[in-house]
Amino acid sequence: MRLLFVADGRSPIALNWIDYFLEQGDEVHLVSTFPCAADPRLASFTFIPVAFSELKKTSSPSGTAALRPVKPIWGAPAVRLRTLVRQWLGPLTLNRAARRLRTVLDQVHPDLLHAMRIPYEGMLAALAEPDTPLLISVWGNDFTLHAPSTPLMRRYTRLALQAASALHADCQRDVRLAHKWGFDPAKPAIVLPGAGGVQPDLFFPPAIPVTDPVIINPRGIRFYVNNAAFFQAIPLVLKSQPRARFLCPTMADEPQAHHWLDELHIAGNVDLLPVQSRSQMAELFRRSRLAVSPSMHDGTPNTLLEAMACGCVPVAGDLESLREWITPGQNGLLVDPNDPQSIAQGILTALEDEALQQRARSLNAELIAGRAEHDKVMRLAQVFYRSLLD
Repeated sequence: MRLLFVADGRSPIALNWIDYFLEQGDEVHLVSTFPCAADPRLASFTFIPVAFSELKKTSSPSGTAALRPVKPIWGAPAVRLRTLVRQWLGPLTLNRAARRLRTVLDQVHPDLLHAMRIPYEGMLAALAEPDTPLLISVWGNDFTLHAPSTPLMRRYTRLALQAASALHADCQRDVRLAHKWGFDPAKPAIVLPGAGGVQPDLFFPPAIPVTDPVIINPRGIRFYVNNAAFFQAIPLVLKSQPRARFLCPTMADEPQAHHWLDELHIAGNVDLLPVQSRSQMAELFRRSRLAVSPSMHDGTPNTLLEAMACGCVPVAGDLESLREWITPGQNGLLVDPNDPQSIAQGILTALEDEALQQRARSLNAELIAGRAEHDKVMRLAQVFYRSLLD
């Protein structure tokens, strides 16, 4: 197959997915909407900025940031402002970018065009008016956070879904929402983990279950993750579990995270860690008893599946999409991500309920093996691709 992906070329989610087809020997082309280093196995690579992505720092092929200064709009303290600017003004950059993508399409003549996210990759692909099947992936907050945010975001979300030949989502909720936003129910859709599933040779449970009260928050600083409530929950947890330790990857250089530690006097129990590789994340999951995801908007987070595969009990925001994976009290707990008391109670319950921990480890191992194992997921994706070509 000759495949053209329109994706954030820094994203581990996109890279994991693309890597599978490179390994299968398909001819793979990438249009990245963010500056990044190109995999030498790609048949072609093009950077087309959209929604001011040219201001973002360059990333390496592994998805880790290159060492050069971050422009202020991309720093964590401005994450809310950055999101609002992109939602209001980002769509204005689409038409120019679409003309450049049309040129790439005319050069490559792909069998399939896969846009990996609605804003702004799916919107860009739709505006380029491809004469090849267009598959659009939905990521966790495309509908609940971005689509309704501004008039232009509403307009271009509908345009993208009307232009799509097929849809890939990581939860059933987003297929249902896609129909409301204009995706024809008669067109094909598939639900598969966004990053292509969990690799069992990398994400697996420890030989001996963890007994220390170690909690990991793998989400980093994001607009749709309520880290303020998470950090406010930590002193409440420490009253009952003074030995509890909290691991926070990707937050080492975040001033806001350091401010929370000082303000709440919890620095002695929290490790703000730098960006981690996938293998390092797997080791952190195996060191932890719980994985906390205080998200307010989500589909199926890949870190959630990876944590479950490593034996962590998930404590996550109570969202419709996450109920597709978590049955409260059976294989994890769902909490109010806006309420520090709810988050703290979820953490304490999960730490103190050994029966829940044992049950969660067993049920989650079965879930991952049955619904999220990498090779199974990607074989289904490959069959889906071929069905679109047929």
